[in-house]
Amino acid sequence: MPFALNRIGQIALAVRDVDRAEAFYQDVLGLRKLYRYGDLTFFDCCGVRLLLEKAHDPDNARHGSPIYFSCSDIALAVTELRGRGVSFDGHPHLIAKMDDHDLWMAFFTDPDGHTLALMHEAPKDYQLPAVASDAGMVSGG
Repeated sequence: MPFALNRIGQIALAVRDVDRAEAFYQDVLGLRKLYRYGDLTFFDCCGVRLLLEKAHDPDNARHGSPIYFSCSDIALAVTELRGRGVSFDGHPHLIAKMDDHDLWMAFFTDPDGHTLALMHEAPKDYQLPAVASDAGMVSGG
């Protein structure tokens, strides 16, 4: 069998304030903190480590590619995270109708401006139930 890479072991994000970022990822998103070593904080994302590290130049913390968190119920996840103070860029929306599921996403940012998203591989023809918006209840779909 030829050599091939197939598993990501760690993703790193540069942050301006490690303490603030650690609190967001641990207390708001609910990620399990593995350990902290100086200005490096590590979280477990189902076997993939997420490293938050202090930016060498905090005024130029680079924003990389979005990180997509899988969830089994996007409406519930959005409602829960909104209750914890997360502001979403919009309502959960259908991204693509696949052969065996519908792909729904909702986007938000962390305190450093990194784009994060919830990703729900929903059953075919899934209809978004009423979810709390920042201004009240809305119905998606």
